[in-house]
Amino acid sequence: MTFTHAETFTTRPTLQGHFGMTASTHWLATASSQAVLERGGNAFDAAVAGAFVLHVVEPHLNGPGGDMVGIFATADAGSTPQVLMGQGPAPSGALIEHYRALGLESVPGAGALAAAIPAAVDAWLVLLRDHGTFSLAEVLDYAIGYAQDGHPILPGAVRAIRAVAELFQEHWPTSAALWMPEGKVPEPGQIIRNPEYAQVLRELIAAGDGVEGRIAQIEAARTEWKTGRVARSAAEFVKTPHRHSDGGDYAGVITAEDFASHSAGYEHPTSIEFRGQRIAKSGPWGQGPALLQALKILEGYPDEQLDPGTETGAHLILEAQKLALADRDTYYGDVPVNLEHLLSEDYAAQRRAQIGERASAEFRPGDLPGTEKVLPALVDVSEAATGAGAGEPTVSKAGETKGDTCHIDVVDRWGNIVSATPSGGWLQSSPVIEGLGFCLGTRLQMTWLDERSASRLQPGKRPRTTLTPTLVLKDGAPWMALGTPGGDQQDQWQLPMLLRMLIGGHTAQQAIDAPTLHTTSMPGSFWPRAWEPGGAVVEDRLGAEVIEGLRRRGHKLTLAGDWALGRLSCVTRDPQTGQLGAAANARGAQGYAAGR
Repeated sequence: MTFTHAETFTTRPTLQGHFGMTASTHWLATASSQAVLERGGNAFDAAVAGAFVLHVVEPHLNGPGGDMVGIFATADAGSTPQVLMGQGPAPSGALIEHYRALGLESVPGAGALAAAIPAAVDAWLVLLRDHGTFSLAEVLDYAIGYAQDGHPILPGAVRAIRAVAELFQEHWPTSAALWMPEGKVPEPGQIIRNPEYAQVLRELIAAGDGVEGRIAQIEAARTEWKTGRVARSAAEFVKTPHRHSDGGDYAGVITAEDFASHSAGYEHPTSIEFRGQRIAKSGPWGQGPALLQALKILEGYPDEQLDPGTETGAHLILEAQKLALADRDTYYGDVPVNLEHLLSEDYAAQRRAQIGERASAEFRPGDLPGTEKVLPALVDVSEAATGAGAGEPTVSKAGETKGDTCHIDVVDRWGNIVSATPSGGWLQSSPVIEGLGFCLGTRLQMTWLDERSASRLQPGKRPRTTLTPTLVLKDGAPWMALGTPGGDQQDQWQLPMLLRMLIGGHTAQQAIDAPTLHTTSMPGSFWPRAWEPGGAVVEDRLGAEVIEGLRRRGHKLTLAGDWALGRLSCVTRDPQTGQLGAAANARGAQGYAAGR
């Protein structure tokens, strides 16, 4: 069957070829990754090269002080998907009692108290070591070039800098020096350079001088990152109290020993079958299983009721997501979580029975046997200091950010495929560390200062991240890698895309271009953790009839505009023919796919 909004017009073609495909949220990252493929590199070489370029060209959406989650499969016969785990845990000094002693009721959304141990760089180096073929110098060459010689700054980055310009000038002078040349907010398209970060990357390469072999050189770079100048400088810098998003001045707690204590690595994915396809995600230390829970709930409806472009389909999608996200916010965390129960047929049927004809404005987690139901704090968005964003990145004057992130997907001619969502360490996260050209991340804001919570702040435990790339398999073979930026909306925007492609007959580009929606009726993962009971955000192109129908059902709708939600991208590979494909989002005039 064919769902609505599968028009013949698309903003771009769905690319097709047989050599290699890349899709990302910035054209320079896509072009750099594709250049690696053209020079004989594989998908992992290409993804690593593109990821470090993203650090440079999307500094308001990710950075080397942040985190990443990837999911991939190699071309080896019998290879099974793996999750690349680049989410660092809380530092040893990140104790609930310490934060409470400072008078805090939640972890701030900006400032070094919110910093988890940076793990993105280490994760990319681990992937390059184990599955790449290029040297570290070869993959870092692109990012070093853009950092040293400059790149045209994005309008979105300019908006972020403008939002925090006063904070930079009054409280974060190192950030003002880097991001406000000559004391001014840059103009869109102005060439911006970051020679200090270029030097950090050169030092990672130089750590391998005199070391024999590609793998040993990468290991030397990992050691340098975790024990060298970066770790020492960051730990020393955050000892000085600085302004946080709540208006207080505090020192950070991260130490050089924390940097050295953590190593990125791999995990087995969590997956389910849906309409003959296997959907693979991260574990419950991320939000990935919430997408799987929503799919299990929706699985019980006939195909014709799951069209996101209809009133019925949109309503069911919103309600299923509310239920899945309520479980996310009650049970998920870096703790043992009974996913067998949460993803079971019986539990999905119980949750499905809770969906009525009208929108729910309640927070309704299910019952998980043997697990205490610890509810998160429910702060109404109307009472919070900062409202819920419509989905695209929003930055407050205090630096807290919603809807941030970037994304990259790569597939090569051999069948290696990877999807990754780097994030954190945005230029507005905390002050730029002197001499490094970047700042730390703020992922700890996704923890609770509640000892009973599954997602509590605890040294050595990972904060429950929103980063959630996806791999889709058929008959055991991976055929699509996809993802998007968007914080709490990441899986919510992937869900309609998956329904449109797996059921509704859409091509990849049609599914990305089609109007989308998401719920705000859940506690936000970003400070100040507010929710909007019964709230939902939709693109106007969903149509007046559908929008009015949703309102009649009780959904409190925010209209986001025609092209406002989602920055989805994907790559595909037909396991039978080897035919490759790619598609990228046109919203924001930034993301691109390339390939041949």
